[in-house]
Amino acid sequence: MPSRKSEALAFSLVTGINLAMARLVDIWDTIGILEDQRVERMQAVKKHIEGLLNDMISEEELLKQRIGNNIVTFQKQLKLLSLEMALQPFELEDDLTVLQMEKNLRLRLESLEVERNERLKELQSLQQEDEDLCEELCTTPYYIPTGSFPSRMQLQELRQHIDSLSEEKRSRVAVFSGLREDIGCVMAEIGHEPETSLEKEAVCNDTDIFLLTHENIKALRLLLCQLEMKKKSLITIRDELKGKAVSLWGRLECPEQEQREFRENLRSTLSDEIAQWQSEVDHLDVLQKAKLEEVVNKVRKELVELWDKCMIGPKQRESFNTHLCSGNFTEELLSRHDEELLQVKAFYEKACPLLEIIGKWEKNWVLFQDFEKKASDPNRFSNRGGSLLKEAKERVKVQKLLPKLEEELRTGVEAWEKEQGSIFLVWGKRATDRISMQWEGHHLQRGKDKSERMTKKGETTPLKTSSKRTQTGVNGGMTPGMTPSKTRKTPNQTLLRTNSITSSSSQSTSSTFLSVPVKPALPAQKQRNKTMETSQRAPFQEFNSEKKHVRIGTYSEFTNELSRKTNREAILNSTVKDIH
Repeated sequence: MPSRKSEALAFSLVTGINLAMARLVDIWDTIGILEDQRVERMQAVKKHIEGLLNDMISEEELLKQRIGNNIVTFQKQLKLLSLEMALQPFELEDDLTVLQMEKNLRLRLESLEVERNERLKELQSLQQEDEDLCEELCTTPYYIPTGSFPSRMQLQELRQHIDSLSEEKRSRVAVFSGLREDIGCVMAEIGHEPETSLEKEAVCNDTDIFLLTHENIKALRLLLCQLEMKKKSLITIRDELKGKAVSLWGRLECPEQEQREFRENLRSTLSDEIAQWQSEVDHLDVLQKAKLEEVVNKVRKELVELWDKCMIGPKQRESFNTHLCSGNFTEELLSRHDEELLQVKAFYEKACPLLEIIGKWEKNWVLFQDFEKKASDPNRFSNRGGSLLKEAKERVKVQKLLPKLEEELRTGVEAWEKEQGSIFLVWGKRATDRISMQWEGHHLQRGKDKSERMTKKGETTPLKTSSKRTQTGVNGGMTPGMTPSKTRKTPNQTLLRTNSITSSSSQSTSSTFLSVPVKPALPAQKQRNKTMETSQRAPFQEFNSEKKHVRIGTYSEFTNELSRKTNREAILNSTVKDIH
């Protein structure tokens, strides 16, 4: 379609020239211009037209040449920019005219130049920000060669570097702020004034004066650690002075009102408090010297009470008895008492957990011995108010608790002796050995009490004839009004009665048993076996042997029947325990 328009335009141009020449010829004919003049004029027209066309052709040729030069120039510039900006070379499309090629190259070059200028501006801004951050943090800036053009990757890495530095700066600022605040609080608490340049910079209100370097942060942490150690030291000194003052208040019986007023007037900083406590201790020391004998006696009383708390034996106290009994009340004597008191207090603080375990054990040991005494009392079953069941529960609880306390104490004593390198003594004996001796003494006393009880029971039991033998008179008949005895005998009573019968029959000293018709005597061995069987049978066995077997259906019926038998038919006797 465009070619047809240009052809039509060229045809119309030729047609227009022909019409113009025909018009000129008509004009010339009308005027009467001769042939020679017509030729001259036509030559002038031709020359004019040809000159105009040649000028136009020359201009178009120049345009073509300029476009070609532009294409070459643009291609060179694009190649250089692509290399400089680390981009892929620009490739032209196929089947493009010269004018289209020039246009595409020109547009691509303009876009790259715009991007190049933007990169340069961004690089300048990022480098400035990077340098500022690096100066604050004392780190190395991101390196880009001077005079080189940054690539997109380099700009991205520079942005990431700046982001990491910004995050590091925020972190260091937070740490720095926290350290500054802690240092300021500790200084204010202990009453410390900044002396070194680091301390002054740490508490200065101008944060820009302090560089946020790792070394400075480490120095601040070290400064805070030193201040905290100083604070702990001052607190220890303050507490020691306070404890000494309180002890002196108690010794000198100072009024509570004066103590309260002194505490209310204490200042806020540790240094000031220490100065006030020191002044108070000095004042109390002066008062103490005036009441030296009274104070020493109070310290002695406190020392003895603390010895008892620590369960210190007489041998351990012998080394201090000379000072404890001295009547020469001097400051040196008071000082020795104070030193001993401090040593015993330090021991009590270390050994307090073990002493508490021993205290618990001794308390439960007393309960255990009380329960053992009650268990051997035959009158304990007379109480039916529920105290017997409560006592049984408490006894089981104590029996379970004692082994646990003993094991806990054994472990604690072993750890103590391993750590301290000395034996843990309780009233002059090793703690575990003392407990073992108490158990041995308990077992010996229990056996002794049992032997005495058995001996006493054997001496007080009366000799009786068999309850199954019919009471008879002298003539061999039954005594009127008498019935066979059905009273159940204890195993000891049965054994004693059997022995008495055997003895009387062999000696023939009782006239009563001589006239009674009895069965022939059993052989001696069978009689002894029968006696031993009778003596070894428990009351529960004797009673249950007389009962017939009863069929019990379910487990509930069995338990109900067992409970019923136990409540109604069982015979309880304190001698059952002795048999077993």
